[in-house]
Parts: sequence; structure tokens; C-alpha cells
Amino acid sequence: MIKAIYPGSFDPVTFGHLDIIERAARVVDELIIGILVNKEKKPLFTMEERRFLLEETTKEFSNVTIQTFEGLTIDFARKNGARLIIRGLRAVTDFESEMQIAQTNHSIDPEIDTMFFTTSLEYAFLSSTIAREVAYYGSDVSKLVPPVVAGAFRDKFGK
Repeated sequence: MIKAIYPGSFDPVTFGHLDIIERAARVVDELIIGILVNKEKKPLFTMEERRFLLEETTKEFSNVTIQTFEGLTIDFARKNGARLIIRGLRAVTDFESEMQIAQTNHSIDPEIDTMFFTTSLEYAFLSSTIAREVAYYGSDVSKLVPPVVAGAFRDKFGK
């Protein structure tokens, strides 16, 4: 059985994230999405809100579960018995930083590997930051995020 984690802040989940989730869920038996508490970022959505949005947008995937965690991703993987860490790549700049993180994780635990998925071209530009900014100014986010997230943006920004 292949168990993997897909860590991130998911503030909020976008169609780019869902692209990676859908593709990863097809190649592993169990995919645990780990919502990371990142002390360097000030999230728009609370941990509970992010978890709810991910649960709503991934409920069609029977092999996907959602958890929250603090600390090192490699420790989260070990705690869950995962042997793979899933990461998405949008551009070459992502690769440089993700490769460094993957090599660090591998040096800590050589039994856990990182698998990279390149984002589909239609989402290569998309990030949670971009989605938040577009929503903040009241523009249409229907091509960026699922409807439940668009509704959450309306609740946050009143637009």
C-alpha cells in the first residue's frame, strides 16, 4: 500500500491544488492532505476554515483525508506512516526551493521520498496569494477556486 502526504498551507485551496490532489490520488492508495501551520504567514482563513474547504472540495476522493499539523513535514510523514511526500511545481523557481526541501527531508529520513507533479498548464500561474488578491478586489474567482471557496471569499470580503 502506498501512502502519501500532500502538505501545504492551502489558504485557500485552489484549482491548482485540486489538480495535484486528483492526479496524486490516482497513483497512491491513500493521500493525506496536511494543512501546515506556517508561523511565517498570516493566513486569511483559520485552520478550521481551511480544513472545511478542503473537506468540501475533496469529498469525491475516497482515498483522501485531511489533517492539520505543526512542525516538520518529514515528521508529519513519519507519524502517518507515509513513504511519499507530494509536491506541486508551477515553474522553475518552484523547483529550486522544492528540490532543496526534498533533499533536506531525504537526509533526515532516506526512507521517505518526494514525488513532484507539475501543475497543468491552465493553472501554472495560480497561487493562493493570487486568488486572495483577485477576491479582495471583488473580481471573479470562478476560474481560480471551487465555488465553496468563492463563497468563503464573499463572506470574508463582503463582495
